[in-house]
Amino acid sequence: MKELLLTYFKGVAMGASDVVPGVSGGTIALITGIYERLLTAIKNINLSNLKLFFKGQFKLFWKNIDGTFLLALFAGIGTSFLLMANLIKYLIISYPTFIWAFFFGLIIASTIFVGKNVKWNWKTLLLFILFAVVSFFITSPENVPLSPDSKLWFIFICGMVAICAMILPGISGSFILVLLGQYFYIMHALSDMQWIVLLVFMAGAIIGILSFANVLSWLFKHYEMITLSALTGFMFGSLNKIWPWKLTLSTYVDNQGITMPLTQKNIIPPTFDINVVYALLLIMVGMTIIFVIQGIANKLK
Repeated sequence: MKELLLTYFKGVAMGASDVVPGVSGGTIALITGIYERLLTAIKNINLSNLKLFFKGQFKLFWKNIDGTFLLALFAGIGTSFLLMANLIKYLIISYPTFIWAFFFGLIIASTIFVGKNVKWNWKTLLLFILFAVVSFFITSPENVPLSPDSKLWFIFICGMVAICAMILPGISGSFILVLLGQYFYIMHALSDMQWIVLLVFMAGAIIGILSFANVLSWLFKHYEMITLSALTGFMFGSLNKIWPWKLTLSTYVDNQGITMPLTQKNIIPPTFDINVVYALLLIMVGMTIIFVIQGIANKLK
């Protein structure tokens, strides 16, 4: 029971990190020493073990996929999502510049954190530059989101893509949702318990994580440095998306009846006032959190 509770609270920590666009649940899994166990458990939900389930060999199936561990972990993750959704929703609507400044600091430090693990040479540097340039243009706040009206088919795809970040150290699922223009919508769905939206998102997440676990394992096994350098470039270029100071060019009304920015333009703060100072301090706070997490991880190693 003690081990289950500990796993549950590790899940709570992972969930809390993934609600915030910047801190990766995969990073928290690394720090708490469960990353390899999590990846192995997810990989074991494969065809051969599923056959055991359909043959009625439930105990063997549950043992092979480390089911008790996964259940406790994902229960903790779900708890965090439900508890933090309202808070994040309120902060982003009420204090957008401040909350994006905090996220900006998280992403800067996360980029440095991932980049430090890369063995830099001409290949990894080339991949970094390529992904940074591509990411910069595709994440421009002036681009119209792929599906601002949040169709269910697109929510399904978002679930598939965003969940992959949970097992990918360095980038969070929430950040992927920001890039896809669905972060606010999913936060609304969580806080208002819109079960249809949540079930569609979860269905996409289940398919995504089962598919991506094997791909991720293969990439890290055969092309670890290439994968890390591409990830670093992607994160660096996408800072364009979460620059705290923006001018709204157009808006839309979401499914909640709330007017939200559709396209925006990054700007330099017109005046250097106390709000700018607060935003800069929050950037530093965000960076400090990642560096503290990194320090804890190094000590645990």
